[in-house]
Amino acid sequence: MNGPNPSAPLRRGLAATCAALLFVAPATGTAAGADPSPAPSPAPSPSGALDPRITEIMRKPEYRNAQWGLLQTGPDGGRVVHSMYADQFFIPGSTAKLVSVSGPWHTLGSEHRFVTPVYAVGDRRGATLTGDLDLVAQGDLTMGGRTRPDGTVAYTDLDHTYANDFTGATLTPENPLAGIDELARQVRAAGITRVDGDVIVDSRLFAPDPVLDPTPTPLIVNDNLIDLLTTPGDRAGEDARLDWRPKVAPYEVSSSVRTVAAGGPTDITVTATDGGTRIRLSGTIAADAEPLLRTSPIADPAAFGRAALIQALERAGVRVTADPAGPNPVARLPRDYEGRPRVAAYTSPPYAQYAKLILKVSHNLGANLGICLMAVTTGSRQCEDGFPVLADFLDEAGVDRGQLQLMDGRGGNPADRATPEALVQMLTYWQRTPDARLFREALPILGVDGLLAENCRDCPARGKVFGKTGAAVGGDALNDRLAVGAITIAGYLDRGGGRFDPFYAGVNGASTPGPNTQDVVAIANDLAMIAAYLQEAPPSP
Repeated sequence: MNGPNPSAPLRRGLAATCAALLFVAPATGTAAGADPSPAPSPAPSPSGALDPRITEIMRKPEYRNAQWGLLQTGPDGGRVVHSMYADQFFIPGSTAKLVSVSGPWHTLGSEHRFVTPVYAVGDRRGATLTGDLDLVAQGDLTMGGRTRPDGTVAYTDLDHTYANDFTGATLTPENPLAGIDELARQVRAAGITRVDGDVIVDSRLFAPDPVLDPTPTPLIVNDNLIDLLTTPGDRAGEDARLDWRPKVAPYEVSSSVRTVAAGGPTDITVTATDGGTRIRLSGTIAADAEPLLRTSPIADPAAFGRAALIQALERAGVRVTADPAGPNPVARLPRDYEGRPRVAAYTSPPYAQYAKLILKVSHNLGANLGICLMAVTTGSRQCEDGFPVLADFLDEAGVDRGQLQLMDGRGGNPADRATPEALVQMLTYWQRTPDARLFREALPILGVDGLLAENCRDCPARGKVFGKTGAAVGGDALNDRLAVGAITIAGYLDRGGGRFDPFYAGVNGASTPGPNTQDVVAIANDLAMIAAYLQEAPPSP
């Protein structure tokens, strides 16, 4: 039976009332020593004393007013190893993705592939189509833009979707227009060399829901972003070099960024006008700086996809009479495509590859997209109708959904809450399924990859903690510092012999000494070290 689902006005009202910044970052080093100043003692762990290194972390001054949550169980979730406020609500940050990714994984299946077709709508005589080519968007997260030759989906440890928030984000080498180019080649292979008509992106699969931020769209190319990579010139005073992708008209990019002396300031501003199609970079970059990545949003993904396909068709040898810079003429779309010839189709990697991308890099757009995809399975075009599907799955999985509050898939809505018990129940569910290893290895691995790649690289727990990280951080203007709503981690501890203990560790209500974001990174590192110390503890009988 479907559970209660918040109405659209309620969801939008809550989203408009508050704003939250999701802050997830890799960190390096080991846990720092505790400050000797007094701090509240953590609640006792009923099944045994905590490693003193963990209690030392929890007593640090930045946690004086904070609330800790902790839960570790045996593999089947029955025996409690450690527990601290496990039935209390905490801000989950991106650990909510453990739930929102599990829903579509179960609903669609790990092997589900998205097939994006192109139909010929009109009259065809020989190689000429008098009419339109309609690309029918199917909610494919990457449209081939990250697919490696072996069919897996590429990612970097700090994804380009975080480039405007963190220095060090990098690009995957794959062509972001790969799927669009493949469709164009198939159209040409179908014998069409001229289209006297238009190219249209059919985005009727679901309606974009602005409560889901970032907002998913049925067609997504390059995460609906333009990548902007600035490299210093050869010497101070020279113009910086700029490269950008994907290059699709009518988008134009220019730069006035100048190279300054080594050690000088790197400060680049991105400005977009004309509906996002005119992008300009200004500022400075130090001569000794690494290339700096920034992004600019694609305001109209359907129009962008239409332009990209028209230009790809031209490259493939198909002449299109329509102007690629024109609008996406949705009024020309047919009611359905029954009897229309399909002249191309792009098939995605399996959903488990997309789930791995979402979990490894904390891909917010992909997590929100899963809510919409679950709605589509019911025949609905309203993304919020994905929540009852998720609720039914959680009931089936044995997760007490009364211990969850979700208004999105990413874990960034200020209303989102989760108890340690609920997240551990979610993790325990996967241990009972044939996809147990696939799900576990889709999580970031401590010291190895994803958002845990730089943590604990030399500690004994390296490679033995599989954990989804999460954070919610905002400013504290009153005290000129950062308010850490949450830093969390949840996943599995490799205890040896094929035993994997589900666990959660999180802190809500911490604060930093000042406005330096590196202090937040230090808190994230503390959480990673707590997970490492849990893994390193001697096995209990």
